[in-house]
Amino acid sequence: MPIIVGWTPTPEGEAALAQALTTARTRGSELLVVNVSPTSDPSGATFASDREVAAVQGRLDESGVPYTLRQLVRGKDAAEEIVGLAGELDAELVVIGLRHRSPVGKLLLGSRSQAILLDAPCPVLAVKAPPRAA
Repeated sequence: MPIIVGWTPTPEGEAALAQALTTARTRGSELLVVNVSPTSDPSGATFASDREVAAVQGRLDESGVPYTLRQLVRGKDAAEEIVGLAGELDAELVVIGLRHRSPVGKLLLGSRSQAILLDAPCPVLAVKAPPRAA
């Protein structure tokens, strides 16, 4: 049973990855690192470039934690992919990163995070990213 982490090249994704590595090491678990985009031409900052993927692979290799890294472009949003993988692989845990949002942002909030929290068939660990420098 793997630990799944939704990773993006953002402070939130980095916080989730750091926590997932610590948790996987402590539990002796395998890690599945997932970077998702609904299209093959992502315009947002959440889909990792080849350089970002290589850097994360180096970090994962150095960690000694067994892992698989997947970049998925199958027309689904991140929540749908992660919840689906958690069920398919009988994941023991899903780790996601969250960012602080304004009251209006919370109203419009990342329904992706909320969907993962509510729909995942296993426990979900939500990790806050460190505050951004002003």
